[in-house]
Amino acid sequence: MSEQRKNIQEVIRLGTHGEDYGNWMPNPVFYTAGGLTALAVFLAALSFAVFHFTVAGVVFVLAAAALLVVLCWITWIRRQYAFGGGGMMGRVHQTILSHLDYDGKGTLLDVGCGSGALSIRVSLTWPEAKVTGIDYWAAVYNYSQTLCEKNAVSEGVDARCQFQHGDANRLDFPDESFDAVVSNYVYHNITGADKHELLLETLRVLKKSGVFALNDEMKPHMYGDMEAFARKLKDMGYQDVQIIDTAKEAFGSRRRAAMLLLGESRMLVGRK
Repeated sequence: MSEQRKNIQEVIRLGTHGEDYGNWMPNPVFYTAGGLTALAVFLAALSFAVFHFTVAGVVFVLAAAALLVVLCWITWIRRQYAFGGGGMMGRVHQTILSHLDYDGKGTLLDVGCGSGALSIRVSLTWPEAKVTGIDYWAAVYNYSQTLCEKNAVSEGVDARCQFQHGDANRLDFPDESFDAVVSNYVYHNITGADKHELLLETLRVLKKSGVFALNDEMKPHMYGDMEAFARKLKDMGYQDVQIIDTAKEAFGSRRRAAMLLLGESRMLVGRK
């Protein structure tokens, strides 16, 4: 990454104007863990104080203790991801863009833009780029096109950053539409889809000589042999194709990434 771009990345601070970028540990998971913990405590108290079922009470106490540990872990994860906390979401975005050999001209596509954070960071990094963020916006994360647009307005990039509904299985764009494409922790959420086919569909809309940086939780049972896939892309004419270990680069170590449930983070980068 150039020194100028590095300096720009360091001064970008998303979420400082009241924007809502959500959290990679979604609210439903957090609230479910909290609710189950409270329920286990209630049932334990009921077993001891009302029904005098000692064995059942002990079981519920143990369950409550285990659930409390899980709840504390989830709370820690949310704190680490938060822009106002550990900042890991922003750090991963910086890592992605640091490996994108992009001159900031033309158009860029963000596949699975979520709350718009990566798209907006791209717009702030390369003011001349026209950015399109697409997402299916599944309900579990409580993201939406309206939320993305509101965040873009708040960050002052709405004139050059647009969002629309889309499906990564079949992108609604002609071949060779974009000068660059990025994606972050999207494809592993698409159940029943061949991950290599998803990657090829994303690369289909990339212009010749366009660049890409596609980061995900690339678990072997989902993605298969990614080194072989990288060789396949090279045989197809793609250049500078690499697999980057973002678990180490963005999180510091695979162990820390695993604690944050992203221990198999890797990124496919290169040029078409």
